[in-house]
Amino acid sequence: MRKPSVTRSFQNALTGIWLMLKSERNFQLEIIALVINLFLIIYLKLSTVDTALILMVSFGVLSAEIFNTAIEKICDFIHPQFDKRIGFIKDISAAAVIVMAILSVLVGVSVYWKYLF
Repeated sequence: MRKPSVTRSFQNALTGIWLMLKSERNFQLEIIALVINLFLIIYLKLSTVDTALILMVSFGVLSAEIFNTAIEKICDFIHPQFDKRIGFIKDISAAAVIVMAILSVLVGVSVYWKYLF
């Protein structure tokens, strides 16, 4: 099998982001959170380091959500019927998103605190 061109690879990746935006409510909410963070970065004039921290955790949450969705879709494809083992896999995959979201809130509070208070 021939490897796709770099352009085609980027098109595939952008299609994946579009599919996430169209179909996954949590991803949509996380994109809204990213937009709010971008606004706050500009409005509060965050330092370069603080901006990098906020962007890293924001994109970390988005990435975790993408991996979680991929794992869930694979599980559903392989084993469409309910199975507690598949449920376990889905639960720990979702846990990764929650862990990253908690980290992002902690980083957000620690960064924004000094700009707001």
